[in-house]
Amino acid sequence: MRAVLQRVTRARVSVDGRIVGEIGGGLCILLGVGNGDTERDAEWLADKTVNLRIFEDGAGKMNRSLLDTGGSVLVVSQFTLYGDCRKGRRPSFVDAASPEEGKRLYEYFVERVKSRDVSAACGIFQAHMLVEIENDGPVTLILDTNRES
Repeated sequence: MRAVLQRVTRARVSVDGRIVGEIGGGLCILLGVGNGDTERDAEWLADKTVNLRIFEDGAGKMNRSLLDTGGSVLVVSQFTLYGDCRKGRRPSFVDAASPEEGKRLYEYFVERVKSRDVSAACGIFQAHMLVEIENDGPVTLILDTNRES
């Protein structure tokens, strides 16, 4: 699984002109599911995400986690994180999970985040979405379960 985490002051996602998910301070997570990803990957990623210390403490240091701040997450499915642009002029998405498996693991990830007492809003899987992100910092990080250790 791949996730692009952006620390935000607010974020929202709209489909067909209707807001379907919105948060205040926290993380906007663009989440891609790859071939071979498992529930174990989603579990690791959820744990890492909610415990990652990327929010400022009283001294201005990145020393607080999502759990410490009480922030929320907005999770947006993004299979294009598995786009391979090394050859040709059009990305190849052969490394992305099938839509069925992608949706299953996307929903599992969201549930694992919620199980850690974090409020989560979502986009709509496979919909054309407009995502508004007010990046705070800016702080943007990439997590990939194939590189976990």
